[in-house]
Amino acid sequence: MNAPLSTVWAPQTPVNLRQTLRPLGRGALDPTLRWDGDGVWRALRTPAGTATLHLEVRGSAVEAAAWGDGAEWAIAGVPELLGHGDDQSGFDVSGNAFLHEAQRRLTGQRLLRTNLVLEAMLAAILEQKVTSKEARRAWSSLIRGHGDPAPGPAPEGMRVFPAPSTWRLVPSWDWHRAGVDPQRSRTALAAASVASGLERTLRFGRGGADVARGLRSVPGVGVWTAAETSQRAHGDPDSVSVGDYHLPAVVGLALVGRPVDDDGMLELLEPWRGHRQRVMRIIEGSGFRKPRFGPRMTIQDHRGH
Repeated sequence: MNAPLSTVWAPQTPVNLRQTLRPLGRGALDPTLRWDGDGVWRALRTPAGTATLHLEVRGSAVEAAAWGDGAEWAIAGVPELLGHGDDQSGFDVSGNAFLHEAQRRLTGQRLLRTNLVLEAMLAAILEQKVTSKEARRAWSSLIRGHGDPAPGPAPEGMRVFPAPSTWRLVPSWDWHRAGVDPQRSRTALAAASVASGLERTLRFGRGGADVARGLRSVPGVGVWTAAETSQRAHGDPDSVSVGDYHLPAVVGLALVGRPVDDDGMLELLEPWRGHRQRVMRIIEGSGFRKPRFGPRMTIQDHRGH
């Protein structure tokens, strides 16, 4: 086995790996991300090839090691992956007691930037209008069935996100077995067919109209999917996942004690325009949960159709 590339990154402020990388997790069976007692393993497909990245916090520094053809790219991306370059200037939640206390307790949470657009978009497409359980099952099934083994000493069973050309060759029955309906599979294939164009949206920075326009040029990708993508791939601090089944109620209950709709959510978040996704991450990281009442989204099983 080849020796890994490694580095030690010492951020100016502490980084909490679990809080920062939480948006990348797709459940306990996610073959691309695995937590262990020492840190986190991430299998990824970089522009230079496949890679396995291991991150571990030691004191105030982060130790990183990577294996595979994409190891150099993965190592170079560690600072941005863990929030370097995220500008928090002008962000102030002192006027809201809930957010102020939550932010105080989440000192190590940062907004990540993976610089991998297709990966983020495919995951979001699989989550369109289905439950988290369904989306995670689909992600695990497709990555395990079509992804490459993670290079280096990655934990057993870890797989790398498939290449665009591989996604385009996934047969219809594999989408079906994974519980992915024809509309989502068509959208995923459309995204894979323009993968290089999607990656070029990274040059527009951490979000904004140009990024959203580029992402939404894919048929089947709307406001929600574009927001979910830019939050992870671009590190967008402001994008809001409008159209989410649960999100408006969570925001309303956390900030004013009552559920709201999408318009109400946007109104509540308006004072923090430019940092609205940052507010969402604080609410999520605080552990706040919506009380379990009212109708739940029905799980759809397309495999028997």
